[in-house]
Amino acid sequence: MRLIDLNADMGEGYGPWSIGDDDALLEVVTSASIACGLHAGDPDVMDRTMRAAQARGIGIGAHPGFADLQGFGRRRMALPDASLVNLIRYQLGAAAAMARGVGSRLQHAKLHGALSNMACEDADFARTCLGAIRSFDPGLMVLVLPGTPLAAAAEALGQPVANEIFADRAYNDDGTLLERSQPDAVIHDPGAAAEAMATMLREGAIVSASGRRLSCRIDTICVHGDTPESLAIARAVRTRLQADGHRIAPLREITAG
Repeated sequence: MRLIDLNADMGEGYGPWSIGDDDALLEVVTSASIACGLHAGDPDVMDRTMRAAQARGIGIGAHPGFADLQGFGRRRMALPDASLVNLIRYQLGAAAAMARGVGSRLQHAKLHGALSNMACEDADFARTCLGAIRSFDPGLMVLVLPGTPLAAAAEALGQPVANEIFADRAYNDDGTLLERSQPDAVIHDPGAAAEAMATMLREGAIVSASGRRLSCRIDTICVHGDTPESLAIARAVRTRLQADGHRIAPLREITAG
């Protein structure tokens, strides 16, 4: 038996437009990474999502991304380092203020979409992103994809981290996520997602689409809230892991020791 956090990216609606079933997901997960209003979300959505999470004892995280509502933060952008730092710091500040307003605080930060992918590929870019987070709070936990330049940079800087794997995504042989434009990059079958997570936890490794094993510590499993099957996937993963003897626990409990 091991402790494992189950998290979801959420709060990604905007005005009258809803994306995903956040209320239902909050009955399944133990942590929530909430959009900060630039790639998705807005102040009202942030407040509503954080209040719902706080009421259920769910850990609240900031999910900053590129300012790209039309592309949902999944289009790569080139920014000067100073602008990149400000982009991230701005969103962390907004998320922290909104969390404080509902009587909570930020548990973690997690880079979104193209911002995360670029940090997982480029060490200099990763250090710039982490510098922005450290300038806001050097003790704030950061969710990282293990084995990437982002994870290595965080370790070198002494930033607290939680290693995250994805239930609904396929992996390249180097442990990065398969580009969404590639066939089978997104997993839609809840049973397949649950089986993949059970295998990765049992083996203590990321398993790539080709079958390569990349050993790593696993702290948390993510389900993307905008995937149509997200709720079914989250439920299937939770059910399977509990059946395997694992305990789903808040990230703060897992990383306390």
